[in-house]
Amino acid sequence: MIIHGDVAFMIISTVLVLIMTPGLALFYGGLVEKKNSLTIMFQCFISIGIVTVLWIFGGFGMVFGSDINGIIGNPLNYFGFMGMDYLINPQYSDNIPFLLFFMYQLMFAIITAPLMTGAFANRITIGGWIKVLILWMILIYFPVAHWVWGGGFLSKLGFVDYAGGAVIHITAGFGCLGGIAVLGNRAQKNTKGPFNLGLVTIGAGLLLFGWFGFNAGGSLAAADTASIVFTNTGVASAFGMITWCILHYIEHKRFSFLEMIVGAVAGLATITPCAGYITPYSSILVGILGALVCFLCVIIERKLFDDALDVWGTHGMGGFLGTILIGIFANSTINDVQGGVNQLLIQLFGAVLIAIYSFIVTYLIFVIVNKIKSIKVSEEIQKEGLDKVFFGESIINLQEK
Repeated sequence: MIIHGDVAFMIISTVLVLIMTPGLALFYGGLVEKKNSLTIMFQCFISIGIVTVLWIFGGFGMVFGSDINGIIGNPLNYFGFMGMDYLINPQYSDNIPFLLFFMYQLMFAIITAPLMTGAFANRITIGGWIKVLILWMILIYFPVAHWVWGGGFLSKLGFVDYAGGAVIHITAGFGCLGGIAVLGNRAQKNTKGPFNLGLVTIGAGLLLFGWFGFNAGGSLAAADTASIVFTNTGVASAFGMITWCILHYIEHKRFSFLEMIVGAVAGLATITPCAGYITPYSSILVGILGALVCFLCVIIERKLFDDALDVWGTHGMGGFLGTILIGIFANSTINDVQGGVNQLLIQLFGAVLIAIYSFIVTYLIFVIVNKIKSIKVSEEIQKEGLDKVFFGESIINLQEK
């Protein structure tokens, strides 16, 4: 039976997740140089259009269609809305319309690939990114989401991921390394810091605001589990923020507004997979551990490869750690999953498998697309600015009188 309160709750949650993609665009757009700001924002926004089309015509079926050997769903199921029950599909929810479930899951699909763009910022052409985006969704996001959420082989093993730590953060956070491996380092690194901390702040605010719907909406109901998830999300974010601030102060002897925001994001990325399986007290530890591990990983990655906006260190490793911590902190009184050696090993296996798969397949996608036609931005264009060359526009466009 459709419960109107749950419908309202899920519509709000869906909108909250949607607003995270423009939030991510503003966040990234403020972090890069002014001359490249529109390009990375475009790369985020274009996902709303392209992924929606893919989702309607095969993507949703690949994730939630009839299982094919535990690997992928049947893309013909629900293709172009065919055969979709506009009322209830009890396989996924017995209290909201199936169409609302379709839309809620679409928002997760939209934001995943854009997370990668911060890692190889300023290095990929617009056409190249569109090709990569399409192939990446088909070959990585849709299959992995099916493995975990659509009845695939990982879910049958007992692997769990409440709101996307593995499906979203590991795939994007480790997949981006494959892109970096092909595109190489930036010809001109940003040594002046963020172009506009105001944009970064607005984007971060939208991300933090939307993250509550991102996680709490996973309950698919305005019920007790949603309250716990909502609380865990806020608590982990706060403790991640404070821990990161302390670590940064110890290293640099001063506070940083930007680093404070990054700490909150690290806490959120880490709590995402386990938000619906642990107690609020455990979420304190998750937030602290997330900040500690991600802070260290950011230091390491800056010495090893050119991840422009620290995507692997925060999103990749945050999602990876949070996925594993389910095996330690999960409490069966919350959501029927109990931490222990067996669950820990299952979580570790799933996280490692998804990380390796995402890296290798992303690398191959970039190699193949680049072989067909170079997708690398030349050194000259990087120095001149991508916005001017690709769009003939500027984020600050003062008209001459």
